[in-house]
Amino acid sequence: MRTVLIIAHTQRDEATKVAATFATDLREAGLDIRILDSDAEALHLVGLEDAGVVPAGEGAAEGCELAVVFGGDGTILRAAEMCRGTDTPVLGVNLGHVGFLAEADVEDIHQVVQGVVDRTWTMEERLTIDVSVKVGGEVVATNWALNEASVEKAARERMLELVVEIDARPLSRWGCDGVVCATPTGSTAYNFSAGGPIVWPEVQALLLVPISAHALFARPLVVSPESTLAIEVVGEQSTGVLWCDGRRAAELPVGARVEVVRGQGTVHLARLHTAPFTDRLVRKFDLPVTGWRGSASERRDSTSGDA
Repeated sequence: MRTVLIIAHTQRDEATKVAATFATDLREAGLDIRILDSDAEALHLVGLEDAGVVPAGEGAAEGCELAVVFGGDGTILRAAEMCRGTDTPVLGVNLGHVGFLAEADVEDIHQVVQGVVDRTWTMEERLTIDVSVKVGGEVVATNWALNEASVEKAARERMLELVVEIDARPLSRWGCDGVVCATPTGSTAYNFSAGGPIVWPEVQALLLVPISAHALFARPLVVSPESTLAIEVVGEQSTGVLWCDGRRAAELPVGARVEVVRGQGTVHLARLHTAPFTDRLVRKFDLPVTGWRGSASERRDSTSGDA
């Protein structure tokens, strides 16, 4: 039996209703449906009371050929946690705002159903980062991220004093609001808001961007995916917080050291379209391209293809 895991932003009525309609269409096509126990109450009310229920957490997607997500990027990141460590790719249907991780908008739901039933989607493997926190030389916390790990100040009224190190060599000390360490996938998320560069998803790299740093040298950096990024909390009253994908947090006392390396695991995203990443940027950010003088065939492809 082909099984699809459905994850929805159940605090939004539209998400639960669309998820239920989608599930009904898949069942009519002979597919089995699985939902999370944390979503079950809301989804049971819209007609999924006989769907298979599994505990929310890592491994929830084990045995599923696909996880289809209804919500914004936050819900997709939640789904990535469920699919990490499995071969199950995540396919996002956007009900949020920009929704950069999503593959389709809710208006395209019938095409999504057809693509899932016919298995016309392709899979992209995305780089992740592994994060560890050391205090007094001992590891006190470990985590991971698909988008980014950010070290941020704990108190609004006080700057965070940090020393940044790359590949075991000190780079600079900053008084700042924090530092973002991002993947190419996360380059359009917090990294972008902090002034970092947009990096094409297939590029293998790690990004480091200071946030509101009081320094002459405080530029975004793009380094090797094999590099080790380290951030040390210094100063007598400087405490911080580590956030991974904006979802999982750890306190950083004075003297804490955060190390970021390429993740041992990856996350798989399902794609229904083959449009270039450039087209996705233009579509998501509504970028002006009037006046472009590409070839006639290129112009037709850009206007008829779905980014």
